[in-house]
Amino acid sequence: MNYRDYQPKKTSRVREDIEWSINYSYNTLDTKNPRVMLIGDSICNAYHYAVRDRLAGKANVSFWASSKCVTDPDYFRELEFMLDAREYALITFNNGLHSLSTDMTEWEDAYRSAVRFILDKLPETTLCIVLSTALNDDELTKRSRELNQIALRIADEFRLPVIDLFTPTNALDKPNEMTDRFHFGQKAINMQADMIAAKACELLNLRDIGIVQKSTETGALGAEK
Repeated sequence: MNYRDYQPKKTSRVREDIEWSINYSYNTLDTKNPRVMLIGDSICNAYHYAVRDRLAGKANVSFWASSKCVTDPDYFRELEFMLDAREYALITFNNGLHSLSTDMTEWEDAYRSAVRFILDKLPETTLCIVLSTALNDDELTKRSRELNQIALRIADEFRLPVIDLFTPTNALDKPNEMTDRFHFGQKAINMQADMIAAKACELLNLRDIGIVQKSTETGALGAEK
């Protein structure tokens, strides 16, 4: 199986002036206990640590946050790298806020291909769709809602569970609970983390089994702590 079989053959997507990817894998040496992989963008980057805190003792956490839209063929190359990196009990998957200006037909095709790629590559892993958040901008929120409707349709096609981050974030007092058009203050971040951690516990039947979250100090000495 090769990511090239799933990536878009052509795209009208124009890359952003700055493209970025961030990934962490906590408790890397622990290969016995369940691992939850969070995939998303800067929203994921913001809530990942709070999710890790809520799952402490129950599961390990990895995350990959990226600016790349699924219509960028390079997205699939990075996705394959992350899927190969560890064994995952659960993957929560989001792509959308960096796709607000993307052609919707192209996005739907690429999003469906990304879902199929994850399912084909990791058939024993539970996959959960995460809807994109609302924005502090009416027009952009409308676009996010439209992308979420596509994501919901694809989730239904594959009979996948869904975490709806759009509805509660759209109900927020956005001028006071968002830091800009896209990003959230800590209270809203914690709410998102609560939802994701709760869904992970539900889907994997997680309970506290005493997993110790090791130090993030780098190098061999960090592994001893």
